[in-house]
Amino acid sequence: RMFEEDDFNCYPVREGDDIIGVMSKFDFLKCFAFNPGRMVPAYDELLSRTVGDVMTPEFIYVDPTTKLTRVLHLMVDHRMKSIPVLDSGQRLAGIIAREDVMRALTARA
Repeated sequence: RMFEEDDFNCYPVREGDDIIGVMSKFDFLKCFAFNPGRMVPAYDELLSRTVGDVMTPEFIYVDPTTKLTRVLHLMVDHRMKSIPVLDSGQRLAGIIAREDVMRALTARA
């Protein structure tokens, strides 16, 4: 529901003040992918999963002082649409998306 409402590509997953992973549209869609062992998704099982079951626990992030060129490099190399921004206490400071990078590059042109 959140992906549809906000049209974000990725959300941080928090446990208290800690970011413990990210949940992307790709993580969500992987649940419904067919494979040779499962040609028909078990919807009851899928709907009982939690975010923690399908999130990506190891993720790339940047800090607020990361240079824009580095952010762009990470996005291109890892084919990412957005990257969480964590502060020095590893708390979420924001999320930088491709559109943010494009807007900053346009402003500098």
